[in-house]
Amino acid sequence: MKRINVLFILCLIALTNCDQNPMASPKNTHQKGKAYIYVEESFKPLFETSISTFESLNPQADLVAKYTTEGKIIQAFLEGKVKTITITREFTKAEKYYLKSKNVEVTSDRIALDAVALIVHPENKDTTISIPQLKKFLKDKSSVWPTSKEPVTIVFDQMNSANFNYITELLQTKTLSPNVFAAKSNEEVLEYVKKNKNAVGIIGLNWISDQEDFEVLNFLDGIHVMDVRLTDDSPSFKPINGFIFTREYPLIRDVWMINKGSRSSLNTGFVNFMVGEKGQILVHKSELVPANNPIRLIQMNPKN
Repeated sequence: MKRINVLFILCLIALTNCDQNPMASPKNTHQKGKAYIYVEESFKPLFETSISTFESLNPQADLVAKYTTEGKIIQAFLEGKVKTITITREFTKAEKYYLKSKNVEVTSDRIALDAVALIVHPENKDTTISIPQLKKFLKDKSSVWPTSKEPVTIVFDQMNSANFNYITELLQTKTLSPNVFAAKSNEEVLEYVKKNKNAVGIIGLNWISDQEDFEVLNFLDGIHVMDVRLTDDSPSFKPINGFIFTREYPLIRDVWMINKGSRSSLNTGFVNFMVGEKGQILVHKSELVPANNPIRLIQMNPKN
């Protein structure tokens, strides 16, 4: 009787292992397997390049990225739908407390310093804007351009995106002028500004920063990137990595990767890649500021 029970238990173990093996194959490690990540749409150009590079270095790795708004990404993470995300902030105390209550451990890594860029049509004569002026444009429906006196229209990518959240945090309000509206993506903002001479587009810098990218050059054709002042009387700066690194450009933000994948998983392998030397080189190539390998600034003194 005991012999029969032992054989029965061994058979159950074997059957259980057979059920589990398909789920565990291929084994998920830092270099192979399949993993899903959610990325704020502002950083789609960087992550398309980074994922392609990572997979070329690790042929058995399959990374699937979903590009969407920051609000949807955070909600998906808190609901356990995804293990690795890229957003523009750390989790709040309330979000961390919620995860802790669910016994979920996360790691947070800052991978870059980014900026929000303001773009206008090339025929717009007003190419510099101050933060107080931007706030007025966003709140006051009667705002007009100083030179043309035409009404100002402002377009975001999407509601609850990183760009939208950043600007509304800057204003400390979600009440915006009726002349402010959302498109469906950063790419659609670029196309809208190309067709509307009185529009200001608010986009993630990454969409226009890597000027070695042919697609980026297409985006830049037909727009002008505005200079931004902190105050009405202060110097103005363009959103280039030198002025982002020194924090002279006023509209800057961090880029975070937050991960709850196991230490040996492909999710963690990709995060390690992005915070490591190869990933930081890709960040630098995209003309953002690497978090772990800051750019070297060289001051050139003109000859007298």
